Amino acid sequence: MTNQWLRSFVLIAFAGLVLAGCASRGSKAEPAEGVGPYDGQETTRGPSTTDGARFGFDAQGNPFVPGTNEPLARVFYFEFDSSQLQQSDLRALEMHAMILRENPDRAIVVEGHADERGTREYNLALGERRANAIRSFLTAAGVSSRQVESVSYGEERPDDPGTGEAAWARNRRAVLVYR
Repeated sequence: MTNQWLRSFVLIAFAGLVLAGCASRGSKAEPAEGVGPYDGQETTRGPSTTDGARFGFDAQGNPFVPGTNEPLARVFYFEFDSSQLQQSDLRALEMHAMILRENPDRAIVVEGHADERGTREYNLALGERRANAIRSFLTAAGVSSRQVESVSYGEERPDDPGTGEAAWARNRRAVLVYR
């Protein structure tokens, strides 16, 4: 089990590095998958990056996709009984890593969650593995470990209190909370 997790982590970290290496300098950032429409909240601007993009943050301190006024995805979903990151989430996570590297005064809490199936203890451990998967990705991408905290809520804070696969799928998640 540990070897499988280690191989998965190395593969994910390598994929993140490949994606980071493929970015061309000076190009506009494309919105990440899962990015919603701009909600009209006031923005504050952070420092410039080395490629000229600017980081914007909404009134609650959540980041926009660099160079846009679109909120960056902060909720990442997982398969049943899994803490493996989805390939489709790597681009958004790399953007979070870039924002955190360029803003060392910013920090995040990664909240790990699980659906209601399984024991309370198992779900707390699964939520912790999910939060730690994102924390590991970010630190492997150059974010200071002092900037990333992880916490597990297990099944205690469901996004959807319903029962059934659709509700359970919404509850198998990790959420990035900027502070």
